[in-house]
Amino acid sequence: ILSGLVGSEMCIRDRVLVVDDSVTVRKVTSRLLERHGMNVLTAKDGVDAMALLAEHTPDLMLLDIEMPRMDGFEVAIQVRNDPRLQHLPIIMITSRTGQKHRDRAMAIGVNDYLGKPYQESVLLESIALWSKTHA
Repeated sequence: ILSGLVGSEMCIRDRVLVVDDSVTVRKVTSRLLERHGMNVLTAKDGVDAMALLAEHTPDLMLLDIEMPRMDGFEVAIQVRNDPRLQHLPIIMITSRTGQKHRDRAMAIGVNDYLGKPYQESVLLESIALWSKTHA
C-alpha cells in the first residue's frame, strides 16, 4: 500500500504561476517548466496575478519586480497578508540585483531571489527546494 501512495504522489505535478510583464520571459520560462513536467499559469502583471490567485492556488510563484499596474513587491505583500496564500513559496526573478531590492524582498517574506537572466539549473533547483518545503 505504501509504495502505491508514494507512486501516486510522484504523479502530482507542481503548478507554477509565472508573473512577468515580458512576453519573452513568460514564454521561455513556461517552456522550461513544462519540459520539466510542471503545469504553468502566467500573468502579465500584478493585477492579473492577483486575479488568477483568487481562483487558483499554485504550488509556487515566480515573480518579477518591475511591472505596470502592480509591481512584484506589492503582489508579494498581498500574498503574505492573505491567510489562504501566505505560505505560497515566492521566487523573485528580476534584473534588480542590488542589495536594497534583495533586502526589501526578503523583509516581505520572499523565499528566494534570482537575477535575470537566470541560469536554468539554479531556477530548477530553487523550485525543487521550495515546492518540496511547501508540500
